[in-house]
Amino acid sequence: MTVRVLHFHFGREGGAERFFVNLAQAFARDGIDQRFVIRPNRTWDAEIAALGPVIRNNFTRISPMTAVLHLQVELLVRQWKPHAVMAWMPRAARLMHRWPDTVKLARLGDFPAHLRHFGNCDLLVGNIPAIGDHCARIGWTRPTRTISNFPRRITPVPVARATLQTPDSAFLVATAGRLQPRKGFDTLIRSVAAIPGAWLWIAGEGPERAMLEALARDLGMADRIRFTGWVAEPIHYLAAADAFVMPSRHEPLGNVLLEAWHAGVPSVSTRSEGPSWYMRDGVDGLMVDIDDVPALSTALERLRDDRAAAATFAANARDRLEQLFSEKAIVSAYREVFTSRRGEDAP
Repeated sequence: MTVRVLHFHFGREGGAERFFVNLAQAFARDGIDQRFVIRPNRTWDAEIAALGPVIRNNFTRISPMTAVLHLQVELLVRQWKPHAVMAWMPRAARLMHRWPDTVKLARLGDFPAHLRHFGNCDLLVGNIPAIGDHCARIGWTRPTRTISNFPRRITPVPVARATLQTPDSAFLVATAGRLQPRKGFDTLIRSVAAIPGAWLWIAGEGPERAMLEALARDLGMADRIRFTGWVAEPIHYLAAADAFVMPSRHEPLGNVLLEAWHAGVPSVSTRSEGPSWYMRDGVDGLMVDIDDVPALSTALERLRDDRAAAATFAANARDRLEQLFSEKAIVSAYREVFTSRRGEDAP
């Protein structure tokens, strides 16, 4: 049986959007027929358009095109009869109608503040167990599932350090993500600044860039830090590093940490929500408390000075990645949901 899935996704640019493309491509490899409703002018538009027909709409409350979109999806569901309609995050779930013969789910990569957008959903899928637990605490009584993420099918090719004027002999730390307060990049800069001779690459863009650049200057490490801006595949930058850090204050999963594991880079993470679920401190890498600058510096120095331990952490992380975050297992779990009776009989 060919399973048919309609996606609603109104995200912008970032790790969550990269995983949307990643999962849609995996569904296509598994023979799932897909159609999409997305924002126009996304950098990943062509990758999605290669997988199935696309409707483009900004889906804002004040636009008359939003009413048109509701009519479009109503007609599409009636004619195409998808087995499942999948809303990515709460906002997209507002487009869900009361279709009786399709599984209607919202896929959540973060903790929703309320449930009012999910009235027409049959179930919620979170990428860590704590999301389902949170939804139940705030009043959700229908089924929840935990189905996590997996890294993109990319062979890491380390970016030449010379392209960012970085010495090959330097102890290089790398990270990636949107430059915003919750990511904790200010803590990371302070920690690397305290390690003589250590360099830092930050891949990503966002509203805190100017502040972070000023902080690096104030700490006297402007010559040892490189801001790459937004890059399509951060994994190649991570692969060039001696250590990866995810310094987040809030991190529902941590796709970029999984990418670092895939690239074989020894890692340090804060004890934020996602890593606290799957990362084993002292086994897959090192964990530190949120905003603990001295502890993060110490963890990085351990990776620098004990290369045997660092290599063991990286090897264990790769094994952990295969155990918990394989493409085959995650696509299979979604297929079970799509072919269930409104999500109720999925295990």
